[in-house]
Amino acid sequence: MIHIAETLSIRTVEDFLTPPETERLSHIMGKALGPHGQDRYDAARRTTIHAIPGHSPAQAREVYEPAGRVEMTDIPREATALLDQALKHHMATITRTLPSVTGHRPWTYLEYGPGQHITPHADGIAPDPLDRPRQIAAATVTLTDTHTAGGAFYVETTGAETLWTDQEAPVGTGYAPGMRFAHDGADMSSPWFRTMPRTRWSVSPTPGTLVLFGSQLVHGTEPVRIGRIRKFLTLLLSEQEAPPP
Repeated sequence: MIHIAETLSIRTVEDFLTPPETERLSHIMGKALGPHGQDRYDAARRTTIHAIPGHSPAQAREVYEPAGRVEMTDIPREATALLDQALKHHMATITRTLPSVTGHRPWTYLEYGPGQHITPHADGIAPDPLDRPRQIAAATVTLTDTHTAGGAFYVETTGAETLWTDQEAPVGTGYAPGMRFAHDGADMSSPWFRTMPRTRWSVSPTPGTLVLFGSQLVHGTEPVRIGRIRKFLTLLLSEQEAPPP
């Protein structure tokens, strides 16, 4: 059963990718982007992987990525295959603390230049958390070398009840007793979220390290100051209820 601790967890898997693998992925994505990739997947992009109820994709972009970012979902198959292989190789380590995870969504490539960042938000489990699949956590792995500054990843913790709905998971729906669900609009579009007290914890993982963070954990990134931060993102899912032991 899915426990709330999974959706509020954070952990890392060091050496998720080897240095040759990060170098190979950098080469693949550099070739895929080409000379016009930053324009095509940033300034000219009209879509976003984020959604805010009642907001257009353009409005959601303004809330989540006010200075823009490269966001590429149609990444080369060679990159996908390498990342999927690494995820499969480390899945036992991942499910040690995220036992509900049974699969993942396709990978997305992200790139942040000077001034660019993602604002604080919580992804949530699903528009209706009683539906499946259910998002348990997200995972990112950074490719960037040492010629960068800024862009740190952070999570924000809170003891405020404001974050949570009054919804209770019915017995037999795959959730552990006491499960809580975050409100829709847990992002900077909501006045209640902007004023909710939070404590920020920041980290700059080394290239090749996988960072896993729960779907109900508030997170974001600091603005990049120098260089470009390049990373991949996937969402880890619970696709069906695990069989009883």
